[in-house]
Amino acid sequence: MAITLYGIPNCDTVKKARTWLDQNGVSYTFHDFKKAGLNADIVHSWLKYVPWETLVNRKGTTWRGLPEERKAAIIDARSAVALMLETPSVIKRPVLVDDKSAHVGFSDALYQQHFAGS
Repeated sequence: MAITLYGIPNCDTVKKARTWLDQNGVSYTFHDFKKAGLNADIVHSWLKYVPWETLVNRKGTTWRGLPEERKAAIIDARSAVALMLETPSVIKRPVLVDDKSAHVGFSDALYQQHFAGS
């Protein structure tokens, strides 16, 4: 099973997820979406498993720093994808993707459940 962890390396939650994966012997590829970029195909692949409302981090500093009219324009998946491609920092991190699922954020319990029996 190919596993990719999307995020940015200096994000504390991404660091926790990477540490968990490393300590539990889970092989994965890390995709730094600030350096390596994102494209619509990647984001749309996440949307097969996760709603756009979950992917847009409305609690983060990037979202809070957006002009009110820009925030108000995020009304559907299309507008959310455009924002995520324009400003990847607005994406809730990390995004863990394998062949059959995607998960947003990190918790020990979520990862234990996901990788049970792997």
